Amino acid sequence: MNLKILWIYNDLMDLYGDKGNAEVLRVRCEKRGIACEIDKKSIGDEIDISDYDLFFMGGGADREQGLIYRDLLARKRSIVKAMEEKTAFLLICGGYQLFGKYYKDQDGEVVDGLGIFDYYTESTDRDHRCIGNIAVEVTMDGETFKAVGFENHGGQTKNVSASLGKVLYGHGNAFNCGEEGFLNDQVLATYMHGPLLPKNPKIADLLIKRALKKRYGDVTLEPLDDTMEDQAREVMLKRLKV
Repeated sequence: MNLKILWIYNDLMDLYGDKGNAEVLRVRCEKRGIACEIDKKSIGDEIDISDYDLFFMGGGADREQGLIYRDLLARKRSIVKAMEEKTAFLLICGGYQLFGKYYKDQDGEVVDGLGIFDYYTESTDRDHRCIGNIAVEVTMDGETFKAVGFENHGGQTKNVSASLGKVLYGHGNAFNCGEEGFLNDQVLATYMHGPLLPKNPKIADLLIKRALKKRYGDVTLEPLDDTMEDQAREVMLKRLKV
């Protein structure tokens, strides 16, 4: 089997080490004998997104989002086509926000989103910034488990139709809102940095299965030894008392 990943705007949207997410996907595939190709593309590059099994977009601050959003909007038709052809999506922070209707910054400036989903994001005052460690009870593809990460966002995302999970510690989509991220059958969007996947190998494997399903149907992944990752996550869960 072969897995093709598009890591878009890798040079601009890589806040808090999102490159670690791409590396985890590569390593976990290769340990199972699955060839993993990661293409890095940025502003102006020609891409047929539907050629890929997984679309990955990391997080960025307001400045970086301002640099890439016009290029991203120009790719809407290609993104929609990829969704129709069952490409999987992993969207972190700024990537998450830009798939919604719009993002309004602290100065009231509005950046149009792709409008693929009905949620929208508006910045709040500094006293209500969502920052710190976060723990979430995730329900994904029939499995429920605890995940950990780090959030740091002024944007408050609202009108989310289906969240990734219930917040056990931290804020989530908005200040003390109790729900984190967005999830459907193809898209996982989240504010969890850290990066996300090294701390949560269960999510990494579920993403790999989603991506492989596009060309190979339902697959069973060989279990890996995640003792170290599990212990690290348990330390954080105990520290957060959840």
